[in-house]
Amino acid sequence: MHHNFHEYALARGDVPGRNNGVMIANAPGVVNAYALNTLQERGVLFVEPSEPVYEGQLVGEHCREDDIVVNPNKAKKLSNMRTTGSDENIMLKLARKMTLEQALEYIEEDELVEVTPKSIRLRKEMLTENERKRSNRGRKAETVEV
Repeated sequence: MHHNFHEYALARGDVPGRNNGVMIANAPGVVNAYALNTLQERGVLFVEPSEPVYEGQLVGEHCREDDIVVNPNKAKKLSNMRTTGSDENIMLKLARKMTLEQALEYIEEDELVEVTPKSIRLRKEMLTENERKRSNRGRKAETVEV
């Protein structure tokens, strides 16, 4: 594919953003397949099992328009009782891996792209949930005053 530049023009409205929210990790750790099995029902995942994550990192795209905080590190509770049919096979969909251009296009105003030699990760600007809530309260107060 190729393209040619045609001309400069005036801006024609707002640049469209994404309609869906994101899933945000609530704690640092290593991603667990058991946790991803339940999270894949809520949307598209960006991480795979045994991948390290940290608090505030985006681990997936939520199927609704609001952001949710999730725990991708949650392990299955183990017991010494054996039951038939309690263990199920975990079938995970492939994680969506983005290039740098796709990641920059995907993020919203309160999100950042983190680039390392081994990976490209998406994260919230404010890593902890308390910081994000405090920041949102400040933004709401600013819009009310205007």
